[in-house]
Amino acid sequence: MNTSPPEIAGRLELAIDAARAAGLITLEYFRREDLEVERKGDDSPVTVADRRAEDHLRRRIARAFPDDAILGEEMPEKPGNSGFRWILDPIDGTKSFIHGVPLYGTLIGVEHQGESVLGVILIPALDECVYAARGHGAWYVHAEDPPQPAKVSTCRSLCEGLFLTSEVANFEKIGRRDVYNRLEATARLSRSWGDCYGYLMVATGRAELMVDPVAAVWDLAALLPVIEEAGGSFTDWQGRRTIHSGQSIATNRHLLNEVLAITR
Repeated sequence: MNTSPPEIAGRLELAIDAARAAGLITLEYFRREDLEVERKGDDSPVTVADRRAEDHLRRRIARAFPDDAILGEEMPEKPGNSGFRWILDPIDGTKSFIHGVPLYGTLIGVEHQGESVLGVILIPALDECVYAARGHGAWYVHAEDPPQPAKVSTCRSLCEGLFLTSEVANFEKIGRRDVYNRLEATARLSRSWGDCYGYLMVATGRAELMVDPVAAVWDLAALLPVIEEAGGSFTDWQGRRTIHSGQSIATNRHLLNEVLAITR
């Protein structure tokens, strides 16, 4: 890694502050009966809250780091020449958001020369946040409490652990319901506390495994540095350390081989 600590630190500070501001924007629309929902070309939902939050993030980033590239879910990519690229998901879990479920989040990831170097997972409705920068550890903040180190669990067998996913139907979409069935049968407990909240659960040691069969890069960019800096592993279903495969496994590292034996 040839990125100097000051370059990372300044971007992490902005990412945390901007995520909180964007999260407050989403809360203006959360559980509002008059919230209008549109459908995008892929039939996924989008709201004015998604667009306003992403616009806020983009304006903050462009003002502070005008040479950085920006990729977001709701707007066209902005090119850059600094070697840094911000990857944004203003509302990860829009379906949950629309239905008043407080487990949606705001995600900010940053790459440098294609390598994930920092991530922020913010859960606005619960006022929980996990953030990390490469080589600086992962940190958990709840409300106004001081930051605490975020650490994955020490569980060494899935039969003793909690398995999470975002949507069971997504296993069906790729013809791999067998993977879900085997993980559910093996785990001590399975729940669909999904989207980015599931990854926050893994990073803070409250869950042992989060698996998604279908995901976009803006769903995953913030997660890799957070999970790894918390002591865990973040891979695709083949065990590759990447945010670009469209699928993910986040574990406490002890369970990775056991899970890969099922997903591969």
